[in-house]
Amino acid sequence: AVLMGICLISVTYGALVCNILAIQVKYDEYKVQLRPLAFLCIVLWRILEISTRVVVLVLFSTVFKHWIILIALANMLVVFLLPWVQFWRSGTHLPDNIEKNFSRVGTVVVLCAFTLLYAGINMFCWSAVQLKLADRDLIDKSQNWGRLAVYYVARLAENTALVILWYFFKTDVYENVCTPLLVVQLLLGYCLGIYFMLLFFQYLHPCRQLFPHNVADFLHCVCCHRHPPGTPLHLQAPHEPGVRHSIV
Repeated sequence: AVLMGICLISVTYGALVCNILAIQVKYDEYKVQLRPLAFLCIVLWRILEISTRVVVLVLFSTVFKHWIILIALANMLVVFLLPWVQFWRSGTHLPDNIEKNFSRVGTVVVLCAFTLLYAGINMFCWSAVQLKLADRDLIDKSQNWGRLAVYYVARLAENTALVILWYFFKTDVYENVCTPLLVVQLLLGYCLGIYFMLLFFQYLHPCRQLFPHNVADFLHCVCCHRHPPGTPLHLQAPHEPGVRHSIV
């Protein structure tokens, strides 16, 4: 338990550093300073996200020992290929500023290793630093809310499916554990981590005033349906006894 706690703290600290690095890279022209409340919000976000994700994978692996390998490989492969697909679609050349002594093959090897590390991080938590192989800095400096939403929706759906499969096919080892409560705690814990993430981007991000659109704007566009232009509004004339009204 002590070793697991130390590992969780170290991984959470690494995720916190990635968040700070991503903010400093994207807004290098501004002085970035996180408030203590923002630090606390990021720590809660990352602890809940990483711990629930690891517990779900461990529980699933106790029942489906071989399927967990396929799931891990599928996660790694999808996230690994995504930056390369975006690079090939852009039609640009490989960056030549990684190392002067590297040949083109060496550059590809280094980029593949870097992308593999990026895929490994994204299998457990959202990588705050997004890769863009066509850029000379290898980092995408734009705030892509759509990619963030797709990641967390897909990850929540995957965690739900894995923990439900574990619940129905669990062994007798967990007979002394209230498994329905454990399932609910894991799903609520991950949702709570998403809540702290939204809270950070909406209110505690040091450069939130520079966002062209914030979290509330994105949720409003997704959840709310506006009237299409040219749709007539059905107005009713006011009616009071003994009073004549007209609509101009």
